[in-house]
Amino acid sequence: MTARVQQILNHMSTNEMNGVEAELWKGVPLAPPDSIFKLTAAFKADTFKDKVNLGVGAYRDDNGKPWVLPVVRKAELILLNDPALDHEYLPITGLPEYTAGAAKLILGTTSPAIIEGRAVSVQTISGTGANHLGALFLSRFYKWNCAPRVYLSNPTWANHQAIFKNVGIEPVNYPYYDPKTIGLDFTGLINALHVAPVRSVFLLHACAHNPTGVDPTREQWGEIAKVMLEKKHYVFFDCAYQGFASGDLDNDAWAVRHFVEKGVPLLVCQSFAKNAGLYGERVGALHVVCANKETAERARSQLSVLQRSEISNPPTYGARLVALILTNEKLFEEWKRDIRTMATRIISMRKELHRLLTEELKTPGTWDHIINQIGMFSFTGLGEEACKKLIEKAHIYLTNNGRISMAGLNSRNIRYVGESLDRAVRGEL
Repeated sequence: MTARVQQILNHMSTNEMNGVEAELWKGVPLAPPDSIFKLTAAFKADTFKDKVNLGVGAYRDDNGKPWVLPVVRKAELILLNDPALDHEYLPITGLPEYTAGAAKLILGTTSPAIIEGRAVSVQTISGTGANHLGALFLSRFYKWNCAPRVYLSNPTWANHQAIFKNVGIEPVNYPYYDPKTIGLDFTGLINALHVAPVRSVFLLHACAHNPTGVDPTREQWGEIAKVMLEKKHYVFFDCAYQGFASGDLDNDAWAVRHFVEKGVPLLVCQSFAKNAGLYGERVGALHVVCANKETAERARSQLSVLQRSEISNPPTYGARLVALILTNEKLFEEWKRDIRTMATRIISMRKELHRLLTEELKTPGTWDHIINQIGMFSFTGLGEEACKKLIEKAHIYLTNNGRISMAGLNSRNIRYVGESLDRAVRGEL
């Protein structure tokens, strides 16, 4: 065969393969971009010098910069200088001292679930991984009364919908946010618990509800727990903001601990992204509270199988940092101070924005919800058109449902944001 003939055959073969490839993936639809990441990209591309990003769900200091917690810096130095550390695989369920410490942090050191050995803890890829592993576990082993479904608050963190759908559990909304009061629709929530079939699965935000910042009171949590027990429902707790919400780790874990104490069947998804500032390290945990130690061992064995098939072993670095902070008394106290620093700054931004709108600008409407809500996010009550104007005219980036990240506010931009919001409400922007 001449070189020329071989060249022609190779060319024909390449064209055929290109055609097959084109046909193979031709039917794949173009997925819409993630709304938050799209918003961030638009912010970065904006050249306006006074632009403000109120969309991103990450803590920023008063200079608008990411903040590495001082306690994390100290823990990093300790790890760096530890000659005994290696890069071997962790156990499938994670670093033992990390999972044990994480369980005590959310459930409490005197939790009956821990003392009785019926809490199963697995290290996950942050809170998202915990949600996924928890959902996957339920999809395989929960004894559904009907077609698998999970009740999600309306609204909820956008990723909840995708996570449950991906494991074959259909999301169903339950009433939560009341736009008329810009607060909790407690009557609607309780009614949904009563109406849902026995042994339904309800996802609850443990504290600092995302995206509304609206939480039940302790009395209301007590009523929710009672109905959960009456209807034999299962609680899927998502806790991404422990300590970060109020500045107090124990306070923000109250609902979870109360439900465990009352014997409500549940699992808890936990994240250290916000309260430790470890967004990129993806440090999380899933805790499944079982009826007894034997059941816990069975659950642990199956969670190990599921984890093995998906990520094999969790990453070490972030877990080592958190484990060091949780087990070192001095570092733990420093961490609590760092958490209070973040929470206090966010609370101060809430108070100042509220003051600007109510006392100084006298913006039409009621704005007490700004200080009544808790955590990183606030549902402002702004309509979609006002949000659009704020982005296009004022270069203030927020989601179209009026949710803003309070961490995006600082002493340099809060007046500009307040004045722009005032103009948007008055229709003058």
